[in-house]
Amino acid sequence: METVNSLMTSESTRYASAFASALEPEELRSRSPAVFAPGAHETTSPVYTFVSTERVLDALGQAGFVPVAARQTQTRCRSQLHACHVVRLRRRYETVALKDCVPEIVFLNSHDGTTAYQLRVGLFRAVCTNGLIVSMAAFPVWRVPHRGDILDGVVKAALEVSEAFAELGDQVERMEYKLLTEDQRLQFAHEALRLRFPEPPHGGLSPSQLLTVRRPEDAGSDLWRTFNAVEENVLRGGLVGRSASGRVRRTRGIKAIREDIRLNTGLWELANQYAA
Repeated sequence: METVNSLMTSESTRYASAFASALEPEELRSRSPAVFAPGAHETTSPVYTFVSTERVLDALGQAGFVPVAARQTQTRCRSQLHACHVVRLRRRYETVALKDCVPEIVFLNSHDGTTAYQLRVGLFRAVCTNGLIVSMAAFPVWRVPHRGDILDGVVKAALEVSEAFAELGDQVERMEYKLLTEDQRLQFAHEALRLRFPEPPHGGLSPSQLLTVRRPEDAGSDLWRTFNAVEENVLRGGLVGRSASGRVRRTRGIKAIREDIRLNTGLWELANQYAA
């Protein structure tokens, strides 16, 4: 089996997508050292089988998938080599053509026993360098437990995920053609605000703030652009509100991997409801 290094430096990986190249090995190691962990955390159970993310990426590379983005949880209480990490992959040659985004596989793992191998459907939108993640209601999450030799199971799951890319394109198209009234757009933003801040007064923000357009590509009343404008404001932060005591505060960008997934998938599910 080829190594991560040979897969990433081969000529063919230059055409992984229309928008980005595969990560070089040193960049992958810099962004997510847990990918290259030599073993599991000492607290894992005796039945836990360690298979490094590096080996998984090797197997996925053989099946035609290349890593294009990676990051991991920053933790003080556990080793960085065992932290939760996420790697986004694309097919080396993509056959599903979308107007402004590329379908991806979102691969999640950790080496401390807290996370099974997970594969989700995702999208990369070029105009905002945003990584969208599709909800479980739209597509299932493929989970492979840390038991035995899991490489075949992960590759099979990745192939099944990629089979959903065409249907994903159909969902995006429905959102693009779905026009919303201003009241519907405000209601969508209100529900997104409750998702981000479950407890009133919702961070001291108003729904209209989530509809603020940060890029000209998001200007419009269709569901797709409304969803992307709201998603950007929810995850990137920087919105100014007032606390219950009247203190001015600015919302923070979402850094935690699990919170990013929760919000991303929740917003996608909300958008799908409006597209129905």
